[in-house]
Parts: sequence; structure tokens; C-alpha cells
Amino acid sequence: MTINRKPQQPPSQEFERLDGLVERVTFHNADSGFCVLRLHVKGERELVTLVGFVPSVTPGEFASASGTWITDREHGRQFKAVFVRISPPTTLTGIERYLGSGMVKGIGPVYAARLVTAFGATVFDTIERTPERLREVDGIGAVRARKIAAGWADQKVIREIMVFLHGHGVSTARAVRIFKAYGTDAVAVVAKNPYQLPRDIRGIGFLSADTIAQKVGIARDSPLRARAGISYALAEASGKGHCGLPREQLIELATKLLEIPTPVIEAAIDAECASAPLYIRAKGSGAFFPNRGNTIDTRRPTYA
Repeated sequence: MTINRKPQQPPSQEFERLDGLVERVTFHNADSGFCVLRLHVKGERELVTLVGFVPSVTPGEFASASGTWITDREHGRQFKAVFVRISPPTTLTGIERYLGSGMVKGIGPVYAARLVTAFGATVFDTIERTPERLREVDGIGAVRARKIAAGWADQKVIREIMVFLHGHGVSTARAVRIFKAYGTDAVAVVAKNPYQLPRDIRGIGFLSADTIAQKVGIARDSPLRARAGISYALAEASGKGHCGLPREQLIELATKLLEIPTPVIEAAIDAECASAPLYIRAKGSGAFFPNRGNTIDTRRPTYA
């Protein structure tokens, strides 16, 4: 058996920048985050089309993106974004459109206009830091003020999660999937154990999780990495036509792929068996297989 592929970071790629005000949300899928936005971009006569992924977006917000320009045969020139950061608007017109979009619970077009009239460009700070002042606006009582403050806090959490994930090399498409899977716990999960991602989220594999782990400071010889690497090694072997591997071959392959000491790999195999992600076909040095859950007793390692 010869498998030489080792975990590597994806090759670096130079991306272009695009910044603009969201004029129109042509399409947005709330489940996947996929979106098509039309932006006002400085220096461009016409609206620019941005295609990417965001957890939420509304007209009036500001989009900062990294990606590449493409020419679609049907839709023409577009900016295909790998990273997209959505920020609250800064102009009074943009602020009113944003607040009036329904993005912040408790505010519609009427209250948006009243809030901007009352607090101007400082309205976001007022909502966040002194929400009791919202009651100065005609029609806003204690209940609505609390609702507005809570809605603003929810949006702030989403933005902070996306900033954290982007800062650790996670593309916006994957960041949206991570946010959808873990919600407000996304930062805690990724910081504690990014190797959990491949088990919970379809489309994120060991190599992607390994890249994130290095960025958040998890050591290459960490037991977390070793245990996740066992499943990765078995998956690599499966791709070569193997249903499972004897212990010694699994140790050899995992050591080669992960480039960490053999004792760490051995301990990781034992830990995986104890917690049931692996099962053993035969006693002693029998072959190891991934635990399939519905066909294997998930309470303990299984011996055929």
C-alpha cells in the first residue's frame, strides 16, 4: 500500500478587492448563504454584481469582498467573492434603509425614519450602548426598545463570528455553513476543536480543519489532531480500495500523513476505539474500520 499525500495548506492565491454599498439583494438563500448582490462601487458607472456567500444581508449595508472578476456568458461581468464582510452602513440614507429593512427586529420603515431623525449617525451606538434612550422616540416604549436592542445584539454576534472565521482563513461559504451548524457557539467550537467540523458539516474535510487548527494555535502533535488524523488516514486508505487497515499499517500511514511521533498515533488509536469512532474486526492486531453508527455498536469498539 502506497499513499503519499500529506496535509498541506492550499496554494496561496492573489485576490482582488471590491468595496461597495449594497443597493439591491437580487438573490439570497438563507440556508446556504449564497447571494447575488448589486453594489454601488466608487469609480464604476453602473452597479456591480457580486456573487458570494453571506449569512444575512440587506440593502444599505456595506460589502467588502476579496475574490476574482469573471465574465459569465449569460450574466456578464461579475465579482466572484471568496471572502465577504458585511458592515452596517455609515450614511444617513444607508442607515435608514438598513434599519427599515426588517433586519433588526422591532424596527420598520416608519421607526427607522424616526430613529435616524432623532439620533442621526449615532443611532447604532445609541441602540447598543444606551438603548433606554430609544424611548425618546415617539411610539417606542420599553418593550419595543428591548426588542430593538436584542435584535441589534443578534446581528452583532453574527458579524463578530464571521470576522473571527475570516481571520482564521475560512472562506465565506464555509463560514456560513459553520454558523448555520453551531449558531452563536461557532467561535467556541472552532477555537476549541476545529477537527469537529468534518464530523458535523458536510463539505469540510480534514485538510480544511487542519489549516484552521494551525491558525488557531493547535499544535501539530496535539492529541486532537492525531485522533482526527486517524479517520483521515482510513479515508485515504479507503480511496485506494482498502476497507480497513491492520493496526501496524494504520500507525505507519497515519504517522506518514500527519508527520507526528508514532506514540502519539498509538495513543490516538486507543482513544478512538474507546470512544467508538473505530471498531476492530478481529482481536489483537485485527483491522480497523470507521464506525458506521447504524451498523456498528456505537457504545464500544466492536470485535467481529
